[in-house]
Amino acid sequence: MSDPCRLYLITPPHIDDLHAFSEIFKSALGAGDIACVQLRLKSSDGGPVPDDEFLSAAEILLPIAHANDAEFLINDRPGLALQTGADGVHIGQSDTPYDKARKILGDDATIGVTCHNSRHLAIEAGEAGADYVAFGAFFETSTKDVTEHATPAILEWCRYATTMPSVAIGGITPENCAPLVHADADFLAVSSAVWGHVDGPAAAIRAFTKAIKAAGGAR
Repeated sequence: MSDPCRLYLITPPHIDDLHAFSEIFKSALGAGDIACVQLRLKSSDGGPVPDDEFLSAAEILLPIAHANDAEFLINDRPGLALQTGADGVHIGQSDTPYDKARKILGDDATIGVTCHNSRHLAIEAGEAGADYVAFGAFFETSTKDVTEHATPAILEWCRYATTMPSVAIGGITPENCAPLVHADADFLAVSSAVWGHVDGPAAAIRAFTKAIKAAGGAR
C-alpha cells in the first residue's frame, strides 16, 4: 500500500442531545487518526430531517472535527454544506447530481460519490471530477438498507486503474476490516461499530487503529 488507510467517521443517524454527544464525539476524534467526519442525519422513518437540525449539529460538531484535523462533510445536501461552512458533501446515486453539487460548492470543496460495486459509476464520477468514490456495502449493516454488495476486488481495481481515493463502507468492524485494508482501501467509513461499541466510541477508534496497523495499513 502506498498510502496509509485512515478512518472516515459517520455520525449516528439520530442525535438526541447534541451537547452530550459533542463530548463523546470529541473523545472519539481524540482517540485515533480520523481523516474525515460525515454528518449523516435521518428521521425515524429514514427520511430527511429538517434543515435546522443539520445546522444545529454542524454548528457544534464542525469546530470539533476541524480542531482534530478532520474534514467535515454533509451527507446528500450541498446547499446545507455551503450554509454550514462544511468542507464538502457526500452524494449518492439518487441525490443531487455531481455537477449541480459542484456548482453550488465550488472547485475547492470535497465531493465524494457513492458507486456501490460499479466500476462504471466510479469512472463516471472520476471523469466528472469527484474527489473520492465510495464502494459498498461490504458487510451487513444496521445503518441503512443494503441493496448492493461490494467485494474487495473493486478496491484493488480502483487503486490501480484510477487516481481517486476509495472509501469502503458498510458493516465494517475492527474484526472484519483487514481484507479491505489489504485490498488498498484509502479510507474505512465506520459508524455503528463506533457509536455502538460496548466500551464506548473512543475504545472503538483505538480498536480500529490497532486492526488497521495489524493489517499493514497504518502510518
